[in-house]
Parts: sequence; structure tokens; C-alpha cells
Amino acid sequence: MDQTIRNLREQISLCERQLHALKVQLNNAEERAILEAQAKPEMSFDLSGGGQDAWQMEILGVLGHESPRKNAWPLMPQEYKRYGRQLILPEIGLNGQLRLKNTSVLIVGVGGLGCPAAAYLAGAGVGTIGLVDGDIVEESNLHRQTLHTTEKVGMSKVDSATFYLKSLNPTIKYVSHRTHLNPQNAPDIFRHYDLVLDCTDNPASRYLISDLCVLLGKTLVSASALRMEGQLLILNYPPRAPGDSSGGPCYRCVFPKPPPAETVVTCGEGGVLGPVVGVMGVLQALEAIKVIVDDSHLLSSQSETPSLLLFSAYGTPPFRSIRLRSRRPRCACCSEQPSVSLASLSSGSLDYQLFCGIANPANILNPRERVSPREYAKTLVTTRSVLDRGLPKDHVLIDVRERVQFDLCSIEGSINIPFSQINAPVRSNPSTREQSVASSSSPSTNPDQNAMEVDGKVSEGQRNELVMPWVHFIHKAALEKPIYVVCRFGNDSQVTVKKFKEAGLDLSGRRWVGDIKNGLRGWRTHVDKDFPEY
Repeated sequence: MDQTIRNLREQISLCERQLHALKVQLNNAEERAILEAQAKPEMSFDLSGGGQDAWQMEILGVLGHESPRKNAWPLMPQEYKRYGRQLILPEIGLNGQLRLKNTSVLIVGVGGLGCPAAAYLAGAGVGTIGLVDGDIVEESNLHRQTLHTTEKVGMSKVDSATFYLKSLNPTIKYVSHRTHLNPQNAPDIFRHYDLVLDCTDNPASRYLISDLCVLLGKTLVSASALRMEGQLLILNYPPRAPGDSSGGPCYRCVFPKPPPAETVVTCGEGGVLGPVVGVMGVLQALEAIKVIVDDSHLLSSQSETPSLLLFSAYGTPPFRSIRLRSRRPRCACCSEQPSVSLASLSSGSLDYQLFCGIANPANILNPRERVSPREYAKTLVTTRSVLDRGLPKDHVLIDVRERVQFDLCSIEGSINIPFSQINAPVRSNPSTREQSVASSSSPSTNPDQNAMEVDGKVSEGQRNELVMPWVHFIHKAALEKPIYVVCRFGNDSQVTVKKFKEAGLDLSGRRWVGDIKNGLRGWRTHVDKDFPEY
């Protein structure tokens, strides 16, 4: 019965998508018909009832030599009406609108940034919009990726966005690239566009996109957003060849080295508020329009004073601008002797994943230090009837997600010690105590209540416990019990196991310390189907 219901739902969803696509096609055909009808002059004169006067002959002579109506004005009649509110702006005007119409823009990533950026560029009348994304629409996208809807879950993001954009403005051209960007396919895609928007969410893509924009002479509008904050950059503006110091800086000039892989947090891990990423996407569209319509009397100061715009939803003020330097003399991409070239990209010698340190993002423990979710479930079942104050008696399970995630859902009996606390730099002040450790079954259990009082001198091990209070807390809670570590996806838990062993929590090998593979995502997949997915 469950399978029958699922099949019916899938068929209904498919029919709804097909219906939506047909409606879009109908709308496009109707609007094209209107434009064609408005472009044709419809003139009739009743000259019956007498001979033709001289003035009538003159009118007929003029009409006989009149050019077709569609060539009389630079824009189509419908375009004057559609873009009228921006046409009357002195910053845009007719020349600016013609520039928009004759420009092609590539948007890489049709997610939280790409959706609002694409919508406003389409609404403004950019002549050609290319969309690059290899992902499909997921339910978790919908709170911030506003071009996608519930009935499009499972559809290609590029197709979903194109359907929406065509219904918004069917008079422009849309080009779909249903693929993930890589060094081999990117050059052929980028060549056909005048301007690029980086709407991706990972460092490897940002370096690749920036390198290509420099090598192919494209201006790049780059943005990012996480949690309650965002940042915006206009790069390679004006676009100049490598070695030309008058060109704008590239991404490598601003960030010569990528951040450590273990510090990179995605929206899926750190979260993001929809309006925050929406603000940054709208700003990308705004800056792109400013670059496109730029004229001698509106020449942007970006080429002279490049800047990094920072946004914080809770900041006072919410926007701050940091002035940047021009191109770095030894930049790997835009200097006089660059190490990055189109040949190195096409040959595959440039590995952006390796450069960013994420070639093997989650494989740092050996098999003996890991258990599967099912293996841990068997351990939990055997001890469920002998819980001591809500905690298993023969082992300790530590959940290293941040407290806000731990409060959403957790495995019974787990103790929360946030990864940010474990991964924080060792502090020198032993009087400061951590506040964020809690247990789902025993909320009162935390390091503060088990804080160690010290009189006089302390040993090296005690000193570690003072500057890292979670070490003492685990010693107190676990004694010599095995320690299991779990996180959301199985990445932070591996790093945590390494840190636990470095802190001596494995008691020189006498105590087992390891993690649960694939984290709580694996737990939901293989053990508890009802465990919340967020």
C-alpha cells in the first residue's frame, strides 16, 4: 500500500510539472503573438467619395515610402511598456536599456544567491541569461531559493528556474547548462558570456570561476552568505589581461590562500536565513546592472577603489565596506607571470579540490576507530534497560553538533559538547568555564557542575583540563568507558576523535574512542526512519 501511494504521488507530481511547462509555453506563445501584432502597422484610409486632393496624394506618397513600423524605434513597443519604470531613470535611459538587451550574463549556481539574481536580471531585460547548476530541487531549498516551488522538488534546478523566468519575461533568451562546473567544461561555457555571477557556495568553485574570468576577460560579481552574514565582491573590473595593473583584482588577490578545509562551513551545516542570502543575491543583480549600463558619465569607481562589502543582519550598521588593494604583483592568476592558464585548466593539472584541501574531506580515521549506525544501535539496545540518570552505563555518546541543532533532535542518552568548543583555540585563563554542554536526558550535566578545583601546583594533565574543561568533563562522565562521537554528517566527529586522542582521552590506548559513520544522517537512513531530517 505504501508503494502504491508513493507511485501515485510521483505520477501526480510529474503531471503537475508537465502542466506547468505547458502553461509556460502557452504564455510564451501568446506574448510573442502580441509583440508581433503590435509591431505591424495597421493603417486604413477611406478615400472614397470624390477625387483625390493634393494633400491626399502627398499623404499617400509619404506612406508609400514609410519604413516598416518595427524599425522605427530601437526597442519593441512592448519593451517600452515593460521597462518603462527604469527607462526613465537617468542612470539607465535608452542607451542603458540597449546595453542590457545586448548583454549576456552567466549565473553559476541557481540556489539562494542565483534565484533572486536571475529574477531581477531577467526582469531588467538582460538579453541572454545562462544558468549553470547540476543539482536538483530539494525540499530544504525552498525556504530561500525562491524560483523553485514544492511541485518542482526532484526537478533540475536549471529547468525549474527557467520555467519561472520565462513566465516572468519571455522576451529574452535563456540557456541551460545542466552540469556541475569543472576546469574542463567551464572554458567552453564562459566564452559565450559578457559577465559572470558567482552564486556558488564552496571555495573550489570560487577560485575556478575567478581564474576563468581573468583568463577570458570577464568581469565577475561574486557573493556568499552564511548564517546571518554575507559578503560581495566585484572582481576583474575593469577586465584586463594578466600583467596589466590597471585591471581589477581577482579572487586570488583578495584571498591568496583558501581557508583550512576543516573551517569551511556550508549552509547545510551552519544554516542560513532566507532573506540574508536574498539580500546578497539582489545586490549581485544590482551590481551587474551597474556594470552593464556603465557609461563615461557613470564610470564606476570600482576600478580605482575595489572594495569588499560586508552585510550582517544584526550588525550596526548592517553594511560595512572594506577597501581592497589592486592586483597583487605575485598573484598566481593576474600577475605578469601567472601560473594559472587555460592550458593548465584544460589539461587537468590544476586540481581545485586539492588546492582547497578537500580532496578527502572525511576520511581521517582508520576503520577500527569507526562503527556503523547499525553497529551502534545494537550497542544501544543492549544497554537501554540499564540507564543511569538517563545515560548508558557502559559507554558514553557525545554529540558534537552546536546546541541549537542538538535541541532539535538527538539520540537518547547523548551528551552535547559543541564542536566549536572542542575546536576552539586553547585559552590561557583557567577561570573561564564553558557553558554549552548539556545532555538530552540529563540537562543538568555540564562541566560547570563538575568543575575541578585546584590548589597549588597542577600536573600537565591537570593543566590541559583547566584550559580545555571538556577534557575534565569527559574524564568525569566516562571514567574508563568507551567513547562514541556523533555529528550531523560524520565529518566533525572524525576531527573530534583525533582531538580526544591528542588530549589523552583514550588513556594511552586502554579506552576505545571512535565515531559513528555518516553521523545522524546515516542514523536516520539505516536505523530510525522517523529521526528528523533538517
